[in-house]
Amino acid sequence: MTKGISGAGRWGVRYGAFGHPSFAIVVEGTCRLAVDSQKELILNAGDFVLLPTTPGFTMSGFEPVTPEFVDPHVAAISTGEVRHGRQDGPPSVRILGGYFIFGGADSALLVSLLPGQVHVRDAARLSVLVKLLLEEAAQERPGRALVLTRFVEILLVEALRFTQTTDAPVGLLRGLADTRLAQAFRQIHADPARSWTMVQLAKEAGLSRSAFFDRFMRKVGVPPMEYLLVWRMALAKDLLCRQKIDIAEVAERVGYGSASTFSTAFSRHVGQPPGRYARSSA
Repeated sequence: MTKGISGAGRWGVRYGAFGHPSFAIVVEGTCRLAVDSQKELILNAGDFVLLPTTPGFTMSGFEPVTPEFVDPHVAAISTGEVRHGRQDGPPSVRILGGYFIFGGADSALLVSLLPGQVHVRDAARLSVLVKLLLEEAAQERPGRALVLTRFVEILLVEALRFTQTTDAPVGLLRGLADTRLAQAFRQIHADPARSWTMVQLAKEAGLSRSAFFDRFMRKVGVPPMEYLLVWRMALAKDLLCRQKIDIAEVAERVGYGSASTFSTAFSRHVGQPPGRYARSSA
């Protein structure tokens, strides 16, 4: 879903938390963006912002104003361009904004593990990728879920290519941008139930065991097997909360041979047994 947004004169809006990944590309002009718990940004023409989980945020011009509250769920279903502030005359900013809603858990979990906000300047290339992603999302073609997942990965990698410096923070986004490590990530995400070993993952990356471990640590910041555990636990929490399946099936789907082994690992990682976690999240 995408739409045009513009503002003129004295204007400001406060969006509540949305929870789905969203983006904005500034077509012309400039404005302020303050996302909860993130550094305030001044957005200019050509800037791209990705909010993987879209918490609450305020967007405004540069004159003092009390922001008007907007329910993001209501805004998401409205159609047509939205104009804030003065309704006549040329706008001071024009933005193309949109959001993604994925049916598969893997894609949603992938974006939830990313930084709170990704900001890229002069992002014409990213706007092309967003257009392709939105076109794919709007159609029910064979392989749609897989294509959407790959588009999200490519979008994130492209964002990192624009922003990466020698002191860029380590993390999933930086790991996905590494062509060797991306192969291992893809296998982990596609088949979390497999009994992966360090040697197997290193082979997927085309590296020796020691080179793979060192490279993963340097780019991602955690050992490969710890990342695998984190991914499995994220999937397990999602299965327990959203799909309400029994613990034995969850254990099987995230790579554990028995419910008891899974329960022990889950309790150690999350701080409470899976059954209690599911009940508390209901």
